[in-house]
Amino acid sequence: MSQTGIVIVTHNSEPEIGPCLDAALATGAQVVVVDNASQDATLEEVLLRPAVRLIANPWNRGFAAAANQGIGAIDCACVLLLNPDAVLLGGLAALASACRQPGVAAAGGKLVDERGRPQTGFMVRRFPSALSLTFEMFGLNRLWPANPVNRRYRCLDLDAEVPAEVEQPAGAFLMVRRGVWQELGGFDESFHPLWFEDVDFLKRARDLGCRVLYVPAAAARHLGGRSVGRLPWERRRVYWYDSLLSYAARHFRPLSLGMTCAAAMLASVARMGEGILRVSPRPFWVYSRVFRLAGRRLILGRREERVFASAFSARQQSSGG
Repeated sequence: MSQTGIVIVTHNSEPEIGPCLDAALATGAQVVVVDNASQDATLEEVLLRPAVRLIANPWNRGFAAAANQGIGAIDCACVLLLNPDAVLLGGLAALASACRQPGVAAAGGKLVDERGRPQTGFMVRRFPSALSLTFEMFGLNRLWPANPVNRRYRCLDLDAEVPAEVEQPAGAFLMVRRGVWQELGGFDESFHPLWFEDVDFLKRARDLGCRVLYVPAAAARHLGGRSVGRLPWERRRVYWYDSLLSYAARHFRPLSLGMTCAAAMLASVARMGEGILRVSPRPFWVYSRVFRLAGRRLILGRREERVFASAFSARQQSSGG
């Protein structure tokens, strides 16, 4: 079994995928691209590089399912999940060495912007709490980024040059240990099409007793949000809230789940009010749907998530995952 592989999930990633692949191939690692039905020239860009293995899905299966496809198709002990808008700058061996340490499930590296500045607040976070998500939904973290809740959640006190044991490195640059991935049944594909699937995976790994490391010797330049930014605003909002509420239902205690659902409903009412004042139907349509999603979670509690979890486990067993 090879030691290291790289899996890149794409969806309309034509402008970014070329530099990402060139840097990935330069490491000598096995590289697999799983494309979720891109409508641009992403596939053509990938096919220009014959050393890359391409899996082209005929429909958008979502990030979690595509990541599982890629990891399942590559015979490596450690697999790096890399966003197509991230370009490796070095340190892949250091990341793999950290990931192979006893008891380690995953390791993340340092993400920098186009000017070389660490993306503090994004590249490593702590697991979300009901309070931190409430601050997010009401926009308090944007209005007051230095508030104590946000500082803790986004690890704003992190020294980007010091290795550390952490909770949640960004899924944009995350190496996972294949054995742990298999033990956990992979990423939960019901987080569809994206968001919180990596947080859920790392939380389940921590609950299993595994460690997660931050390795600044490994670095990538990250543009951020390119494919997601091409989604219509309405879909982005609904997808984010739906995945957020799913995460809360799976990992929060009943009181914290209730607080999160109530906050989502109140935030939705406020945003619908903004839409009325602006005479725009878009916020009303989006946040009325979010309100219904949050209300459903509030009423059903964790029961609905147990059904999703059981169905996910059954799929994994039937596929031999």
